[in-house]
Amino acid sequence: MVLLMRLAKVLFRHSSEERLGMRARQLVALSYLRDHGGVPQQQLSEALCIDANNLVLLLNSLEDAGHARRRRDPSDRRRHVVELTAAGRGALTRAERAQRALEDEILGGLSPHERASLRELLARALAAADTPDAPVPPDAAAARGSVPAREAAGAPA
Repeated sequence: MVLLMRLAKVLFRHSSEERLGMRARQLVALSYLRDHGGVPQQQLSEALCIDANNLVLLLNSLEDAGHARRRRDPSDRRRHVVELTAAGRGALTRAERAQRALEDEILGGLSPHERASLRELLARALAAADTPDAPVPPDAAAARGSVPAREAAGAPA
Protein backbone atom coordinates (compact mmCIF):
# COMPACT_ATOMS: atom_id res chain seq x y z
CA MET A 1 0.00 0.00 0.00
CA VAL A 2 2.88 2.36 0.76
CA LEU A 3 4.21 1.89 -2.77
CA LEU A 4 0.81 2.78 -4.21
CA MET A 5 0.69 5.98 -2.16
CA ARG A 6 4.24 6.90 -3.18
CA LEU A 7 3.43 6.30 -6.85
CA ALA A 8 0.29 8.43 -6.52
CA LYS A 9 2.36 11.26 -5.00
CA VAL A 10 4.83 11.11 -7.89
CA LEU A 11 1.98 11.21 -10.37
CA PHE A 12 0.28 14.16 -8.65
CA ARG A 13 3.59 16.02 -8.28
CA HIS A 14 4.07 15.85 -12.05
CA SER A 15 0.40 16.57 -12.87
CA SER A 16 0.75 20.34 -13.08
CA GLU A 17 -2.06 22.59 -14.19
CA GLU A 18 0.08 23.70 -17.13
CA ARG A 19 0.59 20.14 -18.27
CA LEU A 20 -3.01 18.95 -17.84
CA GLY A 21 -4.79 22.18 -18.70
CA MET A 22 -6.53 22.02 -15.32
CA ARG A 23 -5.79 21.13 -11.72
CA ALA A 24 -5.61 17.42 -10.88
CA ARG A 25 -8.63 17.72 -8.58
CA GLN A 26 -10.67 19.17 -11.45
CA LEU A 27 -9.59 16.26 -13.66
CA VAL A 28 -10.76 13.76 -11.05
CA ALA A 29 -14.10 15.52 -10.64
CA LEU A 30 -14.75 15.76 -14.39
CA SER A 31 -13.77 12.13 -14.85
CA TYR A 32 -16.23 11.08 -12.15
CA LEU A 33 -19.00 13.14 -13.74
CA ARG A 34 -18.30 11.58 -17.14
CA ASP A 35 -18.38 8.07 -15.70
CA HIS A 36 -21.51 8.57 -13.56
CA GLY A 37 -23.61 11.11 -15.45
CA GLY A 38 -25.40 13.83 -13.53
CA VAL A 39 -24.88 13.17 -9.84
CA PRO A 40 -26.16 14.81 -6.68
CA GLN A 41 -23.66 17.23 -5.22
CA GLN A 42 -23.55 15.22 -1.97
CA GLN A 43 -22.65 12.03 -3.87
CA LEU A 44 -19.83 13.86 -5.64
CA SER A 45 -18.56 15.17 -2.31
CA GLU A 46 -18.48 11.64 -0.86
CA ALA A 47 -16.95 10.07 -3.97
CA LEU A 48 -14.13 12.61 -4.10
CA CYS A 49 -13.65 12.64 -0.29
CA ILE A 50 -14.05 16.42 -0.28
CA ASP A 51 -15.99 18.29 2.37
CA ALA A 52 -18.99 20.30 1.18
CA ASN A 53 -17.26 23.71 1.41
CA ASN A 54 -14.27 22.63 -0.67
CA LEU A 55 -16.57 20.95 -3.18
CA VAL A 56 -18.44 24.22 -3.66
CA LEU A 57 -15.13 25.96 -4.40
CA LEU A 58 -14.19 23.21 -6.86
CA LEU A 59 -17.58 23.36 -8.58
CA ASN A 60 -17.39 27.16 -8.76
CA SER A 61 -14.08 26.88 -10.64
CA LEU A 62 -15.49 24.20 -12.96
CA GLU A 63 -18.59 26.28 -13.67
CA ASP A 64 -16.50 29.42 -14.26
CA ALA A 65 -14.48 27.46 -16.85
CA GLY A 66 -17.71 26.16 -18.43
CA HIS A 67 -16.80 22.53 -17.66
CA ALA A 68 -19.67 21.63 -15.32
CA ARG A 69 -23.07 22.95 -14.32
CA ARG A 70 -25.25 22.58 -11.26
CA ARG A 71 -29.01 22.43 -11.53
CA ARG A 72 -31.78 21.82 -9.05
CA ASP A 73 -32.92 18.22 -8.80
CA PRO A 74 -36.51 18.23 -10.12
CA SER A 75 -37.49 15.49 -7.69
CA ASP A 76 -35.98 17.27 -4.65
CA ARG A 77 -35.53 21.03 -5.03
CA ARG A 78 -33.18 21.09 -2.02
CA ARG A 79 -30.53 19.09 -3.91
CA HIS A 80 -28.25 20.09 -6.75
CA VAL A 81 -27.28 17.72 -9.54
CA VAL A 82 -23.87 18.28 -11.11
CA GLU A 83 -23.38 17.60 -14.82
CA LEU A 84 -20.47 17.61 -17.23
CA THR A 85 -20.83 20.10 -20.10
CA ALA A 86 -19.70 19.61 -23.69
CA ALA A 87 -16.81 22.01 -23.02
CA GLY A 88 -15.95 19.97 -19.93
CA ARG A 89 -15.93 16.78 -21.97
CA GLY A 90 -13.50 18.34 -24.44
CA ALA A 91 -11.24 19.67 -21.67
CA LEU A 92 -11.32 16.27 -20.00
CA THR A 93 -10.30 14.54 -23.24
CA ARG A 94 -7.31 16.89 -23.59
CA ALA A 95 -6.32 16.46 -19.93
CA GLU A 96 -6.53 12.67 -20.16
CA ARG A 97 -4.34 12.72 -23.26
CA ALA A 98 -1.73 14.70 -21.29
CA GLN A 99 -2.17 12.34 -18.35
CA ARG A 100 -1.52 9.30 -20.57
CA ALA A 101 1.75 10.89 -21.72
CA LEU A 102 2.66 11.44 -18.08
CA GLU A 103 1.78 7.83 -17.25
CA ASP A 104 4.05 6.72 -20.10
CA GLU A 105 6.91 8.60 -18.43
CA ILE A 106 6.22 7.40 -14.90
CA LEU A 107 5.34 3.81 -15.80
CA GLY A 108 8.05 3.53 -18.44
CA GLY A 109 9.60 0.61 -16.59
CA LEU A 110 6.51 -1.54 -17.17
CA SER A 111 5.60 -3.36 -20.36
CA PRO A 112 2.26 -2.56 -22.03
CA HIS A 113 0.90 -5.86 -20.69
CA GLU A 114 2.04 -5.01 -17.15
CA ARG A 115 0.45 -1.55 -17.41
CA ALA A 116 -2.83 -3.10 -18.55
CA SER A 117 -2.68 -5.57 -15.65
CA LEU A 118 -1.94 -2.79 -13.17
CA ARG A 119 -4.84 -0.70 -14.50
CA GLU A 120 -7.22 -3.67 -14.29
CA LEU A 121 -6.13 -4.57 -10.76
CA LEU A 122 -6.46 -1.00 -9.56
CA ALA A 123 -9.92 -0.69 -11.15
CA ARG A 124 -11.05 -3.90 -9.42
CA ALA A 125 -9.67 -2.73 -6.08
CA LEU A 126 -11.42 0.61 -6.46
CA ALA A 127 -14.71 -1.05 -7.42
CA ALA A 128 -14.48 -3.31 -4.37
CA ALA A 129 -13.70 -0.34 -2.14
CA ASP A 130 -16.74 1.50 -3.51
CA THR A 131 -18.96 -1.43 -2.47
CA PRO A 132 -17.73 -2.26 1.05
CA ASP A 133 -20.40 -4.92 1.67
CA ALA A 134 -19.35 -6.94 -1.38
CA PRO A 135 -17.89 -10.37 -0.62
CA VAL A 136 -14.11 -10.53 -0.71
CA PRO A 137 -12.85 -13.09 -3.25
CA PRO A 138 -10.62 -15.80 -1.72
CA ASP A 139 -7.58 -14.67 -3.73
CA ALA A 140 -8.02 -11.11 -2.40
CA ALA A 141 -8.20 -12.38 1.18
CA ALA A 142 -5.02 -14.39 0.62
CA ALA A 143 -3.29 -11.32 -0.80
CA ARG A 144 -4.18 -9.41 2.36
CA GLY A 145 -2.54 -12.11 4.43
CA SER A 146 -5.61 -13.08 6.41
CA VAL A 147 -5.01 -15.92 8.82
CA PRO A 148 -7.71 -18.23 7.38
CA ALA A 149 -6.38 -17.78 3.84
CA ARG A 150 -2.78 -18.48 4.96
CA GLU A 151 -3.88 -21.55 6.89
CA ALA A 152 -5.95 -22.74 3.95
CA ALA A 153 -2.86 -22.42 1.77
CA GLY A 154 -0.87 -24.49 4.25
CA ALA A 155 1.23 -21.59 5.54
CA PRO A 156 1.98 -21.30 9.24
CA ALA A 157 -0.33 -18.93 11.11
